[in-house]
Amino acid sequence: MLFKIQDLQQLNYNDTLKIQQDLREQIALNKLDDSLIIVEHDHVYTLGKNANPNNILNDNCNIVQTDRGGDVTYHGPGQLVIYPIFNLKKKNIGVKTYIKKIEEIIQLTLADFKIDSHVPFKETGVWANNKKIASIGIHVSRGITMHGFAINVATDLSYFDHIVSCGIEGVKMTSVEKELEKKIPMNDIKTAVIKYFNQQF
Repeated sequence: MLFKIQDLQQLNYNDTLKIQQDLREQIALNKLDDSLIIVEHDHVYTLGKNANPNNILNDNCNIVQTDRGGDVTYHGPGQLVIYPIFNLKKKNIGVKTYIKKIEEIIQLTLADFKIDSHVPFKETGVWANNKKIASIGIHVSRGITMHGFAINVATDLSYFDHIVSCGIEGVKMTSVEKELEKKIPMNDIKTAVIKYFNQQF
């Protein structure tokens, strides 16, 4: 393992963002190893740097503007959010390869729970049964990554009804719990994600 894992349990988005930023600076100065942040957020809508604010149809929870890629998405309890703060230059990995590895980690994790998934040619994120189950939005500065991806595990999907998720008209969202019709412990998903991060990185 060439990275440190920080499981923040449940923490609001802005406090987690500050932790990401601090880690990025320390990693840039070679004072810390790469880090993997694991967290569940309070209810929040976040906007990517080029997001259309009109894609928030009903501001029924906090809204945060970010510098990640992608459009608008929702984070909340029951959703596993992963923020890799990695120095891609040291790993000799390009951005496209990095995103592909993230997609593979998500798909391998879902496969552990017997969920077939795919990455559409024209869309972002990972999908199951033509519904989006995981979203990806990153930012890379000085070769160091921030932000990351979110897997809907036991997420309250009704919050997605108030946005045009990821800027995709008519997109339907799903979750691990909905696909399997049973509850899966969040720690089981975390363990699988960490296992596949170790394999990919």
